[in-house]
Parts: sequence; C-alpha cells; structure tokens
Amino acid sequence: MKVNGIKYNFIFPVLLVFLIWLIKVWEIVTNNSLIYLGVYPRELKGLIGIIFSPLIHSDIMHLIANSIPLLVLTLGVFYFYKSIAWQVFLWNYVQCGLWLWCMGRPYYHIGASGIIYGLASFLFFSGIFRRDNSLMAISLLVIFLYGGMIWGIIPYFFPDQNISFEAHLSGFISGIVLSIFFKNKGPQRPKYSWELEKEEILDTNYEDYEIRNF
Repeated sequence: MKVNGIKYNFIFPVLLVFLIWLIKVWEIVTNNSLIYLGVYPRELKGLIGIIFSPLIHSDIMHLIANSIPLLVLTLGVFYFYKSIAWQVFLWNYVQCGLWLWCMGRPYYHIGASGIIYGLASFLFFSGIFRRDNSLMAISLLVIFLYGGMIWGIIPYFFPDQNISFEAHLSGFISGIVLSIFFKNKGPQRPKYSWELEKEEILDTNYEDYEIRNF
C-alpha cells in the first residue's frame, strides 16, 4: 500500500519537472526566449510572472540545478503532508511570486528556485512547529540535503546580477508563513495518554458539581 502511495505522489512532481523541461526544449528548438514571462518587480507587466516564471529557465544548467530539488521537495510535501499538499504547494507558488514582485530588483526574474526554497522552508519549519518525531526527522533530512541553501538568501554571496537572491528569500519567507498557517492542519504529533488525561481534567466543567466546604 505504501509503494502505491509513493507512486501516486510521484505523479505531480514528475509531471511538473517534465513540463519545465518541455518548455526549455521548445525554447531551444524554436529559438525563442520566454524571459519576458518572468517576474518584473513593481511593474504591471511583471505580474504575469507570478504564474509563469517558475516554469522558465535561462539555460540547461539552470534547469538541471533546479530539477532534482524541485522533484524531491515536491514529493516530500505530497507524501508527508498529503492532506494539505495541494494547498501548501499552490499558496507557496503564488506567495513566492508576490513577495518577489514586491521586493525584487528591477529586472526579469525566472526559475523555480523560489518554489524550491519555499518547499524546503516549509518542510523544515513545519516539522519543528508540529513537534512530531517523524516530521522532525524530515526537517533534519532537509537540512542535511539542502542546508547549504541558506546562503542563497544572503545578497553578499550572490553579487552576480544573474542570480536572484530575492527569489530565494521570497521562497524562504513563504515557507515560514505557510508552516505557521497550516500548523494545526495535516499530520499532527500523536498525544500520549497523560496528555489526554490532562486535557480531560482541564475541560471538566466544575460548575456541574456541588461545591462543599470541609
């Protein structure tokens, strides 16, 4: 049953990565560039990039660098947070673009790195906020695999104008916001018997009992 679950949750991440590769192949074959569909901060023409910019990449190396993290982290959200996965993914997708549109430098921003940072941030902080051992293990795994990504949100490490640290930062912020917003939805830490007993005591309505003084 778990194997079937993994296969089912693989469908969307694989189709997503396939789509961005298909778009890049089309650009190469037709010798066209879709960079104008990127996010251009604080300009009306740049709003369309909120939808299309994560699907567009500057070159094959840019696409390769984003493909595996996008596949792995999207799969992580859809497998471990399946009941809220679509909400998390779509809200992260939109939030990343909105934050980037608000704070980015004035040029076209393209690529899925903001989405990647958002998913990584969500998986990390959500596991911590829920205080569930298995989900915290996922948080540690994210740190182990992608901990180096934290440097990507600091402008000092990316003086190159071609690298959008603002997209990374936007995703990072989005992941934190979503991990807080969905903290009480989706998988939760199992409660121990002593915790349940304590809640029963706190929920007791003492007005139902006759008070006697001794």
